[in-house]
Amino acid sequence: MRLGAVIGRVTLSKTIDELRGARWLIISPFTREHFQQGENTPAGLSKDPSLVIYDDLGGGVGQTVGFVEGREAAQPFDKPAPIDAINAALVDNIFYSPFK
Repeated sequence: MRLGAVIGRVTLSKTIDELRGARWLIISPFTREHFQQGENTPAGLSKDPSLVIYDDLGGGVGQTVGFVEGREAAQPFDKPAPIDAINAALVDNIFYSPFK
């Protein structure tokens, strides 16, 4: 699982039946540098490319979420679904203490 900040939402005009009514979020993934900046630094855009994830948990813009990518992202669906990333957790707090 990776962590990232929700920076937007996606609205689709057409979709396949399995994904009708789904919510989609745009995520800016966190990098190691994000955590090393400290907790008082506002969450900004990552240098890594942003991605779109399927959201069934109700994440909102500005929230931190945990997401999984790849084959595991399609596991919650009964039928195979064309999903590459899914919201797996809404994160309340992050505690980062690197080894020295």
